[in-house]
Amino acid sequence: MPGLYFEEFDVGQHFRHAVHRTVTETDNVLFSTLTMNPAALHLDAEYCKTTPFGQPIVNSVFTLGLLVGLSIYDTTFGTTLGNLGWEEVKFPRPVLVGDTLRAETTVVAKRESQSRNDSGIVTFDQRAYNQRNEEVASCKRAALMMKRPAA
Repeated sequence: MPGLYFEEFDVGQHFRHAVHRTVTETDNVLFSTLTMNPAALHLDAEYCKTTPFGQPIVNSVFTLGLLVGLSIYDTTFGTTLGNLGWEEVKFPRPVLVGDTLRAETTVVAKRESQSRNDSGIVTFDQRAYNQRNEEVASCKRAALMMKRPAA
């Protein structure tokens, strides 16, 4: 299992995730339309010429999902029971079609579950950066993590 169990996380542990991803126009159009978000800011190139960005910006919910997805193999692949929530979600810069994103994760808290003896809660500070190393997204994500199976 490539993901880590609850016991294998330490507060302060830092991951620079190796998987990077270039965002495409198809990503933005499909995600926006599949989630019923008709905002011109994502879908109307002519309208976007009148905005400060001059072109469509990528749906921020896609960016958040990509940020988390880029971290999965190193952290929670096969060892998480679910996300419990996101806090402090921020998008300091827009993501544009053609941007290549990378992610970093730091463990900021962990505690035993109060209702389940087979799991614990790990809180991650996650950040996404574009190809110019500009931060484009961040969040704190709480995940319910499996404990290592008994031998």
